[in-house]
Amino acid sequence: MINTNPSKTMKFRTKFVMTAVFSVLFVAVAANFFKISVLDNKKYQDMANNQHFASMAVSAHRGSIYDSKGVVFAKSATVYTVFVDPKQFNADVKSLQNRIDKRNLDKASGKYVPKFDEEGNELDVLPASAEEFVAKATEFISIKLEIAQSKFTAAINAEGQYRELKGKVEKATVDEINEYFSDMGFISIGYNEDTKRYYPQDDLAASVVGYTNGNVFYGIEASYNKYLSGVDGRTISAKDSHGNALPYKYSKTYDPQDGSDVYLTIDREIQYILEKYLKEMTEENYVKNRSCAILMNPKTGAILGMAQYPSFNLNDPRELNGDMLINKVYTEKNIYSPTEKEKEDAEAEAVERQLRNKCVSERYEPGSVFKIITAASTLEEKTIDTDTWSHYCSGVETFKDGQRDLQIHCHKLPPGHGMRTFQQALTDSCNPAFMELGKLLGIEKFHSYFEAFGFAEETGIDLPAEAVGDIPPIEETEGRKAMTHIDLAYSAFGQCETVTPIELITACSAAINGGYLLQPYVVDKVVDGDGNIVMKNERTVRRQVISEDTSAKIREALRTVVVDNPSGNVDIKGYAIGGKSGTSERRSEPEVVRNLNDNSVTEGNSLEYGASYICFTPADDPELILLVLADMPDNSPGAYYGSKCAVPCAENMLKEILPYLGMSPEYNEDELKNRDINVPLLTGASIDDAKKTLDEMGIRHVEIGNGIEVVEQSPQTGKAISKDGCVYLYTEKYTESEKMVKVPYLIGCSPEVANQSIYLYELNYTAKGVVSSQSGSYVKKQSYEAGTYVPKGTTIELEFETDTFTD
Repeated sequence: MINTNPSKTMKFRTKFVMTAVFSVLFVAVAANFFKISVLDNKKYQDMANNQHFASMAVSAHRGSIYDSKGVVFAKSATVYTVFVDPKQFNADVKSLQNRIDKRNLDKASGKYVPKFDEEGNELDVLPASAEEFVAKATEFISIKLEIAQSKFTAAINAEGQYRELKGKVEKATVDEINEYFSDMGFISIGYNEDTKRYYPQDDLAASVVGYTNGNVFYGIEASYNKYLSGVDGRTISAKDSHGNALPYKYSKTYDPQDGSDVYLTIDREIQYILEKYLKEMTEENYVKNRSCAILMNPKTGAILGMAQYPSFNLNDPRELNGDMLINKVYTEKNIYSPTEKEKEDAEAEAVERQLRNKCVSERYEPGSVFKIITAASTLEEKTIDTDTWSHYCSGVETFKDGQRDLQIHCHKLPPGHGMRTFQQALTDSCNPAFMELGKLLGIEKFHSYFEAFGFAEETGIDLPAEAVGDIPPIEETEGRKAMTHIDLAYSAFGQCETVTPIELITACSAAINGGYLLQPYVVDKVVDGDGNIVMKNERTVRRQVISEDTSAKIREALRTVVVDNPSGNVDIKGYAIGGKSGTSERRSEPEVVRNLNDNSVTEGNSLEYGASYICFTPADDPELILLVLADMPDNSPGAYYGSKCAVPCAENMLKEILPYLGMSPEYNEDELKNRDINVPLLTGASIDDAKKTLDEMGIRHVEIGNGIEVVEQSPQTGKAISKDGCVYLYTEKYTESEKMVKVPYLIGCSPEVANQSIYLYELNYTAKGVVSSQSGSYVKKQSYEAGTYVPKGTTIELEFETDTFTD
C-alpha cells in the first residue's frame, strides 16, 4: 500500500533518531559518571583534598648508632628549616610602617612617652622606615643563614605563602632570627623542626658506620636504615577557597615515630688501636692502595674492630684524606701529567673509593695466608699421611704449559728449602710443597673447598656492597677459560684466586673454631625508644666445612708455625698465638696487568704486592682472630713481605688489645725465666730495705751516695727491665748532668753486642719483636736515638728482627 502521508513518516524518523542520539549521550554520561565516582574515585578525591587541604611532613628523629659499650658513633640533633611567608611579609611591612607613622605623629603632637628598662635603654625602638628595616633585615638574614641577599629578596617578593630560605639551621641561629623579627612584630618568618646527623667520632670506624645526607646511605646507615629511619609524621591543615591555610584549630598533626638505636659489636677503644697502628704501618711502608684490619671472635662471628687507612671524616665524607687514592687512579690509568678534566675525574673516583669499605668490598690475592685453607682441605681429605709425607723443595717447580716449560719459583730461590715435612712446609711457607698438596687434592676437590669455605659467595655480613671472591672455573664458560693444572699450582699457595678480607678471616675462623663457617656481623642489637630489643644478631652457622679433629690439627700446626719461627710471626710473651703470614703478587691490579702484558716486570719495579698476616689466640681455644693487610707497600726488594709489614703491626695491636680485654698472660717456664721485670717503688725506703727487696726479686742494683735512705731511683717505678737489668739507687741528691749517660748506637748489633753495650753504658733494655736470643737476629730499632743523654738506668726498648725468613 502506498503511504499517502509523507510528513508523518518524516516525523517518526526524526523522533527515532533523536531518541537514539539522546540514549547514546545518556549512556556516555552515565558511564563517565560511573568512572569518575567509582573507578577513579581515589584520584579525584586526592585532587579535591589537594585543593582543600595542605600537608607538611614532620621528620622523625633518626636512631643513634653506639659502640658495644654505649659510646655514640652517630646521632641526630634537632635543627630547623627557616622559611618566609611572602604574602604575610608584605602585610608585616605595611603594619610596621603604620606603627612608625603613628609613632611619628605622636612624637610631633607630644603624645608619645618613651619607656626605658632598668639600665636606661629605650624600649620598643622603631626604625626610621619599614624600607630601612627590610634592608637591614635582608643583610641580617644573609649573614645568619649564610645565603645571598638576593635569595631573601626574591623570596619576600614571590607569590604564595611559603618560600624556604635555609635547611639544617641550628637552634641558636633560629632563636636569634626569631627575636630579631619578633621585636618588629613580624610573624612572617617561620621555621619547621628537622633533624641533622652528627658523627662525634669523626673518622673512627667511618667505613663501618657509614653516613647519610638524607637520600644517600653508606655502611650501617644503609644496611640498618629501616630501623634507624623511623616513620615521618605529618601535619594536615584545611585551606579556604583562595588556597590560604585556615587557623591551627582546623589542622591535625600525626606524630612521627622516631627510629630505633643500633648497637655495634665494635669497641671504640679496640677500633682506635687498630686504626692507630694501621696508620703507622701504612706510612712507614709507603702503602699505595690502603691498609685494613679486622678483629673478630672466631667462635661467634662478632666483629670487634674493622678498620682501614686512610679513613675519612664522616662529617665531611667527600673530602679526600691525602693523595694516596688519587695517585692510585693516576697510576692505573697511566696518567703522569693530568689535565684539569683528568684531575677532576680522578678526584671524583678517588672519593668514591675512599667511601668503600676495603674489608668488605675489595678483592686481592691472599698469598701464603691461603695455605691455611689448602692445609685444612688436605687434612680433611686425608690425601697425605702428615706423619710420613715429605716433599723436596729445590726452589723451583717446572710445569708443562703447551709447548713450553713454565717455572714457578719458591720464595726461597734455588737451592730451596730441601726436604720438608708437612709441618716444616707450613712453617717455612714452602710454595713447591703446597703446589704438590694442591695437585693431590685435584681441581674439583680444591674448587669444592674454595666454595665450602665461603669464597664464592657473600659472607652475609650486615654491611652493604659486599664483593665475592673469584677463581678460574672448573669448566670453560663464556669469556673464561677452565682452571688448568698451572692455575691449581698457583691457587694452592694463594696466588691465582682473589678474596675479600672478610671472606678470608671468616674462612680461617672456620679452620680453627672446630670447622664451622659462621656469618660475621657488626651489629649486636637494635633497641627501640622504649628500650625493647627489636632485633639481635647471634652466632649463625652457615655450615661445617671440616671436622673438629681436623680443626684441632690446624690450630696445633699454626701454633707450631709461631713457636718454630718467631721471626716471621707475632710472638708475645705469656700468650699462645698461632698465625701465618703471606705475601702475594697483586696481578689483578690494572697497572700490574698492563706491565705484565708489556713484559716489563722486574723485581721491585713493576710488580706490586699484598703483605698480610693472620693470627689467633689462645691457640688451643681461640677467642680472637686478627687479619692485617698492607695493600701495595714499598716494592723495593725485601721490603714488601707480610713478615716485614703486617706482622709488626699485628703485634703492636695485640699488645694493647689483649690487656684491654682482660686476657692475662700465662707464662711458660722458659718465658718466666726470661720475662721482663717491673721495677718496684723504692724511693723513700731505707737503703737496706730497698736492697733487700731487689735481692728477693733477683734484680741487680747499684748504690750511689752515702745516705741511708733512697731519695731517687732509676728506672722509675713501674718501668720494665730485662731479667739481668740493674736498678740505680741514689741516697744523695745529684745534679741532672751528674746522672746523665749517653745512648750508644745499637742498630744492626747482635743481641750479644747490644747487651754488652747497654750495660757498659749503665743502661737497661727490653726486647721487642724477635726473641733477642734467636740466631741471626739483630737490632732494627732503638727507642732512644744514639747520642741522646738520658738518666743512668733508663730502659731502652730494642726491636729485634732477623733476615732469615720471607713468605
